[in-house]
Amino acid sequence: MTRNAEKLYQIIDKDYEKKQSLFRVALNDPKSALKKICEIGDELNIKVTEEEVIQYLSTLDDELTKFWLVKVRGGL
Repeated sequence: MTRNAEKLYQIIDKDYEKKQSLFRVALNDPKSALKKICEIGDELNIKVTEEEVIQYLSTLDDELTKFWLVKVRGGL
């Protein structure tokens, strides 16, 4: 299912408004952003779990994403 997470990430990454909206949510409440990502997946019929999203995002070589993941996992 991480393939779905990758597919969803690519769709969100191409949608500037969605991406910026998620970024703003993530700054204040990372766990809510994670839930929103899963909701977007549901809307697009791309089923993902929060854990699958975290697992996929952890493979990316992006410092901001890694920082966000630390916050999602309860750090900082």
